[in-house]
Amino acid sequence: MTAVNTEILIDVWRRLLADPRKSWVLFEHGTCVVVTAPDGELAEQATEVLKAYGPAHAGSSSGDFGVIDLKDAEGWVVTGEHVDVLTYVGPDEPGDRAEIAVGLFGRSKRHRDGTELHVVHVEDNRGSADSV
Repeated sequence: MTAVNTEILIDVWRRLLADPRKSWVLFEHGTCVVVTAPDGELAEQATEVLKAYGPAHAGSSSGDFGVIDLKDAEGWVVTGEHVDVLTYVGPDEPGDRAEIAVGLFGRSKRHRDGTELHVVHVEDNRGSADSV
């Protein structure tokens, strides 16, 4: 599995999550958890969500996914069971650009993030709501 540079992932998620009031947490393999009701430590809150909704189990709803072809960045976002758990797949990552291949690849990245739970970036925008 090709690793995507953390700085590139941060830049991509900043462009994709254009609302400056959204707080989010990025995990090592490209999964982003949008924290819609921030309360306390964002990394802890996001880790609990990803622990519950990240691991994929074939034949269950946790194995389901959707693929969004991006307009504001190259690549795709793969969705899953939880609406606030999104995984970025770069244009050079999947060996096949077919939607099913991209979705399976993204689901495998989400699974790794959901089991390894390694936070690489926290975007805390709780204070920015006052300035908008």
